[in-house]
Amino acid sequence: MNDATSIDIATLLTEFSQVKVAYLKLKGEYTSLKLAHQALQERYRALEQGIFFRGREKMSPPEQGLLAFMEPAASAPPPPPPPAPPEEPKKARPRPTGRKPLPEHLPVVPVEVIPDEVKAAGTDAFDRIGEDCSETIEQRPASLVRVRVIRPKFVRKTEADARADQATVMQAPAIELPIARGLAGPNLLATTIVDRWELHIPLHRMERIYGRAGWELSRSTICDWHLSLAETAQVVVDAMWTDARQAPYLCTDATGVLVQDIDKCRRAHFFVVAAPGRHILFGYSPKHNGAAIDKLLDGYSGALVANASTIYDHLYDRGKIKEHGCWAHVRRYFFKAMGSDATRARAAIDEIGRLFKIERDFKPGALSRREVRQQWSRPVIDAFFAWCAAERPRVLSESPIDKALQYALNQKDALARFVESDDIPMHNNLSERELRREAVGRKNWLFVGSDEGGEANATFVSLLASCRHHDIEPVAYLRDLFCLLPSWNQQRVLELSPLHWKTTIARDDVRALLEANVHRQVALGQLLPTTP
Repeated sequence: MNDATSIDIATLLTEFSQVKVAYLKLKGEYTSLKLAHQALQERYRALEQGIFFRGREKMSPPEQGLLAFMEPAASAPPPPPPPAPPEEPKKARPRPTGRKPLPEHLPVVPVEVIPDEVKAAGTDAFDRIGEDCSETIEQRPASLVRVRVIRPKFVRKTEADARADQATVMQAPAIELPIARGLAGPNLLATTIVDRWELHIPLHRMERIYGRAGWELSRSTICDWHLSLAETAQVVVDAMWTDARQAPYLCTDATGVLVQDIDKCRRAHFFVVAAPGRHILFGYSPKHNGAAIDKLLDGYSGALVANASTIYDHLYDRGKIKEHGCWAHVRRYFFKAMGSDATRARAAIDEIGRLFKIERDFKPGALSRREVRQQWSRPVIDAFFAWCAAERPRVLSESPIDKALQYALNQKDALARFVESDDIPMHNNLSERELRREAVGRKNWLFVGSDEGGEANATFVSLLASCRHHDIEPVAYLRDLFCLLPSWNQQRVLELSPLHWKTTIARDDVRALLEANVHRQVALGQLLPTTP
């Protein structure tokens, strides 16, 4: 009996061990399948969001209420921090007043419509007692003109009988052009640059546009123009880079781009470096690595607002650059987790939203921005990270909400650092918005033709983005820049950057140079073409 009992126990233990091994194996498979299922749900939701819904990371209050009803309750959100500063009453939106007045600077073509009866009898038979006036906008077709520069040669009449090698021939010097002995004037060159990199018109479409205007202009010619002009304009952009590296803080981000190659396109990157209020600069690099960012930020010391990419880590290790995180990136991680854990993700998004609201509501007064951040933002940040640390062990590993919590906790020090300053932003939205112009252009021209083309792109996009940053019309800026650059003092090229442009062109000597330029006179309609 004892032998049989011991045999039964040994058998049971063996079977139990086998069942336990099978259970653990099934549990591991279940966990893997659950993670795969959640990943597929996230991919489906991302596709659905991109196809059917808007891309803004914002939820309306009714949508939040619906999600709260659908999701099971999670652990309590972080304790509420001190109340936010009192809000000022929102201003009522003004009622629409109808059409906006038409711009006064547009030329007016008067058209008077006379009744047929008045035409037949003559206006002398009638008294004009009033009139009704209305205005519409019409467009005239753009036109290309040939600027024929004639430089006559003169010799004094007293020397007319002298031999040709003894007479003094007088002739005006050739007019300077942006491209020496080039075919295009400064306004045409400026227009092609703005069309290509501000309006994102691909080269083959530009060929068709000029073909409809009656001129066969090949895309290879346009490329040659732009590569040559990029070398000319690079001195201005270099001066802007030098000046930007003196700023107390910079914002940076990067995006990929395809580069045409022999077998297949290879991948390169555009970087944006924003010095708020001063310059918006772009750089091109065949690689997305530390060497690329070293080249852009060579000699810089200060604060850097960036995402958590590892290419910036060596900059922080050197000690000259202080890392500042981006709360918009953190919010994006939690927004991506809305499909799998809406309650936790919504709680985090709401707390991050409170930080953004404190920044929006700030107005200079008795307290500085730094004091407001210390008093109101600091408690929100501390409560948020305490909640993240408490929730991390409770969520499924490698799930979207786990990745969001991990990202926030890993970036804790960098994210909280903005409260110690008055001017450094809590997000990197400026550089992300500026980088969007490359993303939009990439959807139109698809790839750059070479590394030289990528460098030219970065040069002109830097000027165009800085023009928008300072509210400067880009075609007029580039046209006048190309008129001034050939004879400008190379030690003062920063004066030609968009940052100082409005001050520079207000100077009498600069106005005189511009007004004397023949090609500029033609572009502005001050010199009209002759009838053939």
